[in-house]
Amino acid sequence: MKEIDNLKEKNIHFIAIGGVGQSALAKILATRGYKVKGSDITESKYTKSLKSMGIKVSIGHKKENIDKNSIIVLSSAIKDDNPELIEAKRLNLPIFHRSDILKLISDEFDCFIGFCGTHGKTTTSGLCSYILENLNQKPAYAIGGTVVGLDTNANADTESKIFVAELDESDGTIIKYSPDYIVINNLEEDHFDFYKNGKKDLINQFILFIKNLGKSSKLFVNIDDDGIKTLVNNIDKDYISYSIKDKNANYFADEINIEEAYNSFKLYKNGIYISDIKTAIKGTHNVYNALCVIAVLMELGIDVNKMSEYLASFKGMKRRFELVYNKEIKVIDDYAHHPTEIAATLNTAKKQTKNRIVAIFQPHRYTRLKALWNEFMQSFDMADNLFVVDTYSAGDKFDNLYNSENFAKEIHHKNVMYIKGSMEDAAKEISKYIKKDDFVITIGAGDITKIGHSLGEYYEKR
Repeated sequence: MKEIDNLKEKNIHFIAIGGVGQSALAKILATRGYKVKGSDITESKYTKSLKSMGIKVSIGHKKENIDKNSIIVLSSAIKDDNPELIEAKRLNLPIFHRSDILKLISDEFDCFIGFCGTHGKTTTSGLCSYILENLNQKPAYAIGGTVVGLDTNANADTESKIFVAELDESDGTIIKYSPDYIVINNLEEDHFDFYKNGKKDLINQFILFIKNLGKSSKLFVNIDDDGIKTLVNNIDKDYISYSIKDKNANYFADEINIEEAYNSFKLYKNGIYISDIKTAIKGTHNVYNALCVIAVLMELGIDVNKMSEYLASFKGMKRRFELVYNKEIKVIDDYAHHPTEIAATLNTAKKQTKNRIVAIFQPHRYTRLKALWNEFMQSFDMADNLFVVDTYSAGDKFDNLYNSENFAKEIHHKNVMYIKGSMEDAAKEISKYIKKDDFVITIGAGDITKIGHSLGEYYEKR
């Protein structure tokens, strides 16, 4: 990390250090001996974790948090009117995007494994890290979620030679990285604030990304995905394929069973049977997730039989089909915020229960809701009842047409209701309609998780 090494005596200040991506980088740098501090608007589990490591975290964004001996790290979510950013510019301090720091960190390791794509990158990077950790490979990792079983989103060890990271494509910064092993799980249109022309712009960005990869890097792609099919037809690089449909893929999952408690399938490599696989993460989408991680680790030289115990014990990521309440009703909290993800989540639920499925949906960003309006309309067919709460703006301006209230009015669903107000108010109101044995799923990338964690309590009180 040459640029940061020259500033070893500086304070590395993270604006919004409590974000899952920012906190991961802060943890790694602090573990590796850098002087790290930061600020965030509110206290969270991530800020508390950072404080427990001795990292100074200020609550509130104030110009006083910035000193002349700092370099600044920010994400694309930080706007020009942020008082700390304004002060940093006034003092002419070095300012890094979080992707620059992730790139610099990745350069320190002998082997860099990156997971990307529209869906599944958090689960796959988490599963890969979980297996390597349990196999005592001492990996370093930076993930966009908390790994159940490791209870953290990041780690670094002085002996680490392997670095695993989730690579975010949302703001185009993915072209900065050059992993030794890179997985692209799928490509669908999303993040319309950056990719104005949808999938076309997204695929072009990935073409640039692949052009920047080293000659010896290994590229893994899901050849069942339509976006990937377009991508591979426009690149000049060999790739390792995985599939659940094409037996000619390098890694192929056959005889797939999606059960209530697990997934199972037979693994083939280049047409040769390798092993029976069992995973605790459920749903067809998680067959793909497990398959690509197995492929990467096998190419890394790890025996699949050594992985099998940990494939079966990996419980997933926080907010990825996470069970948060299980008494008279069952409440699942899920991060799905794209129509494909929502459909996959509800499909998994349908295979797990014969009881009534109640979906509680919080759209994430007005721009996404508008761009994928028709697709969202068709994502909730497997829900028996649908509640729609106010959109989580994530910085977007309110849209008079494309918002939660109008979505609830227009969706062709037999049992739908719009619930206005805070997540706490919504939880209280929705609890009035919940019945014994309901299978409830909170769906969205915003603060809807608050409903999932309080709905059971309100149901009990009622």
